[in-house]
Amino acid sequence: MWKRIRHRIELAGVKVLAALPGVLPHRFSVKAVGLLGALAFDLFRIRRAVTLENIERAFGGTIDKSERVRIGRRSYVNFAKSMAEFAIMGRLSRTALNRLVRFEGAEHFDAALSHGKGIIAVTGHFGSWELFGAAAAACGYPIDFLVGDQTNKLVDNLMNGIRNDAGIGIIARGIAARGVFQSLGNNRIVALLFDQDARKAGIFVDFFGTPASTFPGAAQFALRTGAPIIFSYIVRQPDESHVAYIQPPVYPDPGSEKEEEIARLTAAFTNELQGCATRHPDHYFWAHRRWKTKPAPPAERT
Repeated sequence: MWKRIRHRIELAGVKVLAALPGVLPHRFSVKAVGLLGALAFDLFRIRRAVTLENIERAFGGTIDKSERVRIGRRSYVNFAKSMAEFAIMGRLSRTALNRLVRFEGAEHFDAALSHGKGIIAVTGHFGSWELFGAAAAACGYPIDFLVGDQTNKLVDNLMNGIRNDAGIGIIARGIAARGVFQSLGNNRIVALLFDQDARKAGIFVDFFGTPASTFPGAAQFALRTGAPIIFSYIVRQPDESHVAYIQPPVYPDPGSEKEEEIARLTAAFTNELQGCATRHPDHYFWAHRRWKTKPAPPAERT
């Protein structure tokens, strides 16, 4: 009973936060909600220590403590702004979304879709990643998100409802393989995030010079279907608009040894994300324990 009550309280809180950006002009509301991110970092210090530790691990002695704090604070601000944009993206018109997000490299989506095998679009917890999907749908691209289940099913349904309202299809992780194959078979874009700690289900590739357990699913799906992998990301501009960048496609090599090819592809788009986080460190979500899982000692790998 307490679990049901807690879930309903959480749902009410999310609905209130989701309603706030809708009662104010877009840019003003986004900037206002960004202040909540600064409070979470400076006052409530939610995962602040993890964030600063991750930034130090990534950049080492190249930046001092004050710069690490500045990056951490701006990362929280950007995350809060991105959640505000997520809350309202289902209510924005196609015209409004097209004004809000400008695409560079859309020809790579067009060329890849012309082959009829769909696209595996990979990105990280970087910038306003949910808004990227809504903007792509507004441009007419058939896009599905591969999403994990939230612990609170009521909140999960609310979030997926927002995505559906924005024209984004949903593939639940419980039916991931079947849903992904079906989506690619229908020449759609499957968008997924790959940069959470994958624990024992992952393979280790370097991220800022440290091995990180990384989900190999994108590479595995590419090898099974022949679909290209396209790394994409979105960058906030000073006026709260965005530029979405679509990189050239990377195709799997079916003649290569399977495990080596999976490692190569996974390392390639992880390196792309590292480049983005290096150029725009305040856009990355540093609060996640990215390097939590450690590689097994050599004796255990044999």
